Amino acid sequence: METDQKRTRGKHDDLTERIIGVFYDVYNELGDGFLESVYREAMRLALTQVGLRVNTEVPVPVSFRGSVVGVFRADLIVNDAVLVELKASDQMMRQHESQTMHYLRATTIEVGLLMNFGPSPRFKRFVMDNELKKPIHKSVESVTIGVEPFLAPEMIP
Repeated sequence: METDQKRTRGKHDDLTERIIGVFYDVYNELGDGFLESVYREAMRLALTQVGLRVNTEVPVPVSFRGSVVGVFRADLIVNDAVLVELKASDQMMRQHESQTMHYLRATTIEVGLLMNFGPSPRFKRFVMDNELKKPIHKSVESVTIGVEPFLAPEMIP
């Protein structure tokens, strides 16, 4: 039976379970109402105390056609395997979920946790396989709209 259970488990389940446990420990001690930066530092401290490696405010560059076009900052990356995005709002919103998914897409990290220290503690787990992160080349045919390009007289051969 243990073998069957392991087959149905996801990527980094043991690690995410430990992180979720720490999340509830921090929530039970601090409650809600603090700024996100307070929860980030409390999570960093608590995760470190249980023996996990934690990086905070990790730059996540976003590339387009080989150039960096933006840089996000991931709240926490645990054991170089799980990205943790923290919120301190009344409720989790679709934008928070999208933000977490974008962070995963911009990195080689495949597992993300969105954790909200609102009036009720809430979390969501996301998995994005690296194979799904390959750039998708979409092709849109050019449309002719009947406008001739303007050429300055000095450009006419």
